[in-house]
Amino acid sequence: MKKVYFIWIWWIGISAVARYYNENWWQVFWSDKFGSELVESLKNEWIGIIVWEDEKRITNEFDLVIYTEAIPNTQVEIIKSRSLWIKTISYPESLALIANEKKLIAVSWSHGKSTTSSMISIMLKNTDLNFTSVVWTLLKEFGNKNFYTRNTVIASNNEAIQKKEDNLVNGLLYTSQWQNDETNTYFVIEACEYKRSFLKYTPFIWIITNIDLDHLDYYHDLTDYESAFKTFLDNIKSWWYAILNANCTSSMKLFNLRKDINYVIINNDSFLITHIDWKKETINFPKISLQVPGKHIEFDAKIAFVVWKILNLEDKNILNSLENYTWVWRRSEIIWTTENWNILMSDYWHHPTEISLTLDALKQKNIDKKLFVVFQPHQYNRTLNLIEWFKDCFSSADKLIIPDIYESRDSFEDKEKINSKKLIELINHLNKIDWEWLENTLKLIIDYDKKNPKSSIILLLWAWNVDDLRYKIKIN
Repeated sequence: MKKVYFIWIWWIGISAVARYYNENWWQVFWSDKFGSELVESLKNEWIGIIVWEDEKRITNEFDLVIYTEAIPNTQVEIIKSRSLWIKTISYPESLALIANEKKLIAVSWSHGKSTTSSMISIMLKNTDLNFTSVVWTLLKEFGNKNFYTRNTVIASNNEAIQKKEDNLVNGLLYTSQWQNDETNTYFVIEACEYKRSFLKYTPFIWIITNIDLDHLDYYHDLTDYESAFKTFLDNIKSWWYAILNANCTSSMKLFNLRKDINYVIINNDSFLITHIDWKKETINFPKISLQVPGKHIEFDAKIAFVVWKILNLEDKNILNSLENYTWVWRRSEIIWTTENWNILMSDYWHHPTEISLTLDALKQKNIDKKLFVVFQPHQYNRTLNLIEWFKDCFSSADKLIIPDIYESRDSFEDKEKINSKKLIELINHLNKIDWEWLENTLKLIIDYDKKNPKSSIILLLWAWNVDDLRYKIKIN
């Protein structure tokens, strides 16, 4: 058995890749920054983990070392692996290594990657098609994991050719390369734009439906940010698909830049397919009754619907999968009911646009509930760069607490310029508190729960360890 070592398991994407290698009979070992529930679940899957780092663990017995991009080059395990000439690659490079060999469906945009990739993956699971999925959340449909794979031999070449002809009749362009493969394996991933890492992927279908400026610790401005997506457009396999949002100006700048791919433009009520030969067709969306609130979630579902029309799956199966889609880990997740009958929820959103959409949707669906929000920003640098948008994104919250800011890739200068106290002063909200550190925040949550029974949604809106408070809040 080959051996692979992963540096820092705490990041959700890299743990999914570890599960892929474990599934493929590699011996998998880890180091981790902190202990967590995710770490404990991986230990139960026969994945060897140590908390923190130990360069003595890196030996010539390892065939491969994989690390997250959040780790500096000065990290001792990376230094040791390179000194031993072990193949040492980043998470995006490792994912490209395994996904580019398959029929890759890449979900890449500023918001909604996990929701959309989860919907697509769940629908694939409800078919008999071969596929692998790496998502940045945990799905109950995947046994509460962020990885799933199925690999069985499917239809004969004759059946595949007939399906290709049926697809062409339906106006959706397929190639013999896709349909005549013996195993016909799809691969669904979230293709992150940070440091242009998604440029390592070569998809058949690329979903890019929102370009909202982010990661300003790397990108200079919106023009620089847009340029990364423009470059990625060149990575799409010829004759295949780019899916764009008609309502996003930055996304629409990509339209028609290549003449050898098909474009799908998604509007609110329909989508337009522009084929390579300039044949066009418009298809109306059916009514989709979702269990999860929010116009942004509804739009994600429509994107998933488009992918499934491209794959020529039956509308009934598509709609059943979407309408049975419920909460997933860290995405408007309903955790449980508290000791005093308030609803405890968790959500990973940390960009102002995401926050505003999520809070508005929760408020609209639960008009009789107060919204008690504990928000932990992700990065000092991101907080500084998006400060103008943060000022007004909490308008739907009835009470706001900011305990601290999660540090990742931040400079000393950034930490001098902003902290939770300064941030709370800048936010436009009448009922806001800078409540230093988590234990103080926990006390405030428990006190609020006692004084306001059966009245509220308590939302942990977080970047890192604020979510750990869930285990300390009593269940009814």
